[in-house]
Order: sequence, then structure tokens, then C-alpha cells
Amino acid sequence: MPVVLVILAYLLGTLPSALVVAGRQGVDPTTAGSGNPGATNVYRTAGRWAGLAVFVADAGKGAGAAALGLLAGGRSLGLACWAAATLGHVLPMTRRFRGGKGVATAGGGSLVLFPLVAVGTVILFGLMVRATGKASLGSITIAVVLPVAVAATGRGLDEVLVAAGICVLVLVRHVANIRRLVAGEEGSWNC
Repeated sequence: MPVVLVILAYLLGTLPSALVVAGRQGVDPTTAGSGNPGATNVYRTAGRWAGLAVFVADAGKGAGAAALGLLAGGRSLGLACWAAATLGHVLPMTRRFRGGKGVATAGGGSLVLFPLVAVGTVILFGLMVRATGKASLGSITIAVVLPVAVAATGRGLDEVLVAAGICVLVLVRHVANIRRLVAGEEGSWNC
């Protein structure tokens, strides 16, 4: 049963919310803007409401997977399903392993498993984006803060390691953004 739930969580993560929502606006987010099938690119290329819909759907994938695992088998299975959904979003086998950056999906799962940490990271994200105008910098910041915050709440090593693994996955997907940030070439939230 746990293996089946983890596989289902991965498959939930592969659901292409950005392609569906932006497609209804006549936009293919994999070829428009940054080419990333995520909420920020959909926001930029298909509009505010489309971006918000993708964010909610992607966060819902993470939250749904984590909640399913938590209810069916406790925290360990909740963590595994959270990680699987995030991995499915970032590396979907249904789209030749070309997915989004995992921020919203990871955030949705963290809301279920670590609600106070999740609220804090949402606030931090908002402050970073407001101060810098760069969504990527907000995403990178909260990815790094996530495992630190989980550890600070006194959670076990297994939970910190899962959060750290998700942090690494998100950071790897942001390597190009990091390079542009260092070079001073990263676009703003609204570009």
C-alpha cells in the first residue's frame, strides 16, 4: 500500500496544470516566456488569473499528496508522498522529464506537514519578491530556508533530510536563474 500511494503521489505531481490552464488562453508555457511550465511563467505569458490558477493547482498537488500519505500511513508516508509529488512535478515521465521548478508543489506539501513553516516561507517569499522584484530570488530563498526552518521546529532528522532533498531539487531547477542573478541579468517578476 505505501508504495502504491507514493507512485500515485508521483503521478499526481505529473499533472500538467500549467499546460492545461495556459492552453485555455492559447499559450504554451513550454515555448512562451521562460519556457518553464510553472505559475510564474504562466502569470507572465497568460495573465494574472491563469498564473494564480496554476499556483493553486500546483500547490494542491503537493498538499493533496502529503495529506493522502499522512492520513493513510502517518508522517513518514506523508513525507514520502510530498517528495514524490514534487519530483513528479519537476521530472514528469509523461513529458520526457521536463517539468516545472517545484516551488508551488513543495509549498503545498509543506503547508500540510509544516503549516507554521509554510506560512513563514510564504511571507518570506512575498517580502523577497517585493524588495527585489525577482520571483526566482524569492523561490531560491524559501527553498534554502525550508530545511533550516524544519530543523528549527525540532522535527526529526528524517523530516529535515526530506526537506533538504526538496531544497536541492528546487535549487537544481533554478541553476540558470542563479547564474542570471549573479550576472545581474535576471528579469523581474513582471518581465
